[in-house]
Amino acid sequence: MPRVNYRSYEVDEMARMMRAEAEGEGKQGMLYVGNVIVNRCVATCLDFEDVKTIHDVIFQVQGGNYSFEAVQKGNVFYQRSRTAERRLAKQNLDYWRDHPAKYALWYFNPHAPCPPTWYGQPQSGQFKQHCFYEPKAGTCDSVYSG
Repeated sequence: MPRVNYRSYEVDEMARMMRAEAEGEGKQGMLYVGNVIVNRCVATCLDFEDVKTIHDVIFQVQGGNYSFEAVQKGNVFYQRSRTAERRLAKQNLDYWRDHPAKYALWYFNPHAPCPPTWYGQPQSGQFKQHCFYEPKAGTCDSVYSG
């Protein structure tokens, strides 16, 4: 049973997003970005109560801007997804989770050392240039079960 329900076009959207956000960090980095996307879809808390599909997550607008830089800047649309990225996206959608993004709802590349918190949420770890952040304890239990 997959972690979330999805359609074939969402596999492609997610694969393109993973590539646009983390291609330079290899397969592992792209899988971590995929973890965050799926986690946001299963979360029923904080800023993610109204996003119910992978498409909703990728194109979510917060504070007047798209949530992901790759959508804001349009580079998610520059290249088609490749078979390798679609395979990684399916892994995330179906079952794959791992630390530091296992329960993370946020990530970013600070181009500096990772701050211990991001918008008040604790850091769960770092992979190459990306810092990952989980929700504070007791604020989003759905991300731990989804």
